[in-house]
Amino acid sequence: MTGFTLRNLRIFFRDKSAVFFSLLASFIIIGLYVLFLGDVWVSSFEKIPHIRQVMDNWIMAGLLAITSVTTTMGAFGTMINDKTRKIQKDLYAAPISRRSIAGGYVLSAFIIGLIISLVTLVLAQLYILWEGGNWMSLTTLFKVLGILLLSTFTNTSMVFFLTTFFASENAFSTASTVIGTLIGFITGIYLPTGNLPNAVQWVVKLFPSSHGAVLMRQAMMENAMNQSFSNIDDMTWFKEFAGVTFIFGDKIVSPLMSILFLLISGCVFFALAVFNVSRKKK
Repeated sequence: MTGFTLRNLRIFFRDKSAVFFSLLASFIIIGLYVLFLGDVWVSSFEKIPHIRQVMDNWIMAGLLAITSVTTTMGAFGTMINDKTRKIQKDLYAAPISRRSIAGGYVLSAFIIGLIISLVTLVLAQLYILWEGGNWMSLTTLFKVLGILLLSTFTNTSMVFFLTTFFASENAFSTASTVIGTLIGFITGIYLPTGNLPNAVQWVVKLFPSSHGAVLMRQAMMENAMNQSFSNIDDMTWFKEFAGVTFIFGDKIVSPLMSILFLLISGCVFFALAVFNVSRKKK
């Protein structure tokens, strides 16, 4: 399986266009924030000191939470290409188990999602510094790295499940474009959760990647919010509005609940993907 995983990694990173389009959604989010959204949200809370640092961390936290969605989608393009070009038949005839082949696709997608998420983390931190923010502390860094691992696992499983429904490159490419476009809305990145209609807010709160975004915001925004809201006793209203915390009814979703939601979602999607692949083989 290790050799097959390395083969998939080489194929992906050798295709510069695949890497670029995997990052396209991230580029769009950064571009929209730098050109339009950043000034809009800063002006909306202009009475709050240092609000720019708060919103910079807000957008970058959301970006980190979804990077592994679009990048793993691009990584699984190798599996679709192998399927449409009948390469999988040669692989199945080779002295390697089907379990190892499936594992190689999933593991390579996970590694690709994690690598590019780490690169995005570095770029996000540089952007925050450029805008006058601070280096994240070592404690925050470890939290962010743990959340990246968990989010990448869940997003990889989710994308793996979606990929099992496609058998052509055109259909997969179209789906990737649609998902890359919608992911910013579904996770409450283009607009704060509090600005969305109630029905859409429920969709956001039930979408696994959104819980990764919540955890990432809690980690990255903590210091900036403590500084900006030092004279305000209750930050609950802002946290709910910005999607830093989710509230169902009158109950606040704790970080542990979000972690469990991500873990369970990742396991469920992975099991469904394996079942779907096994069913099609029959």
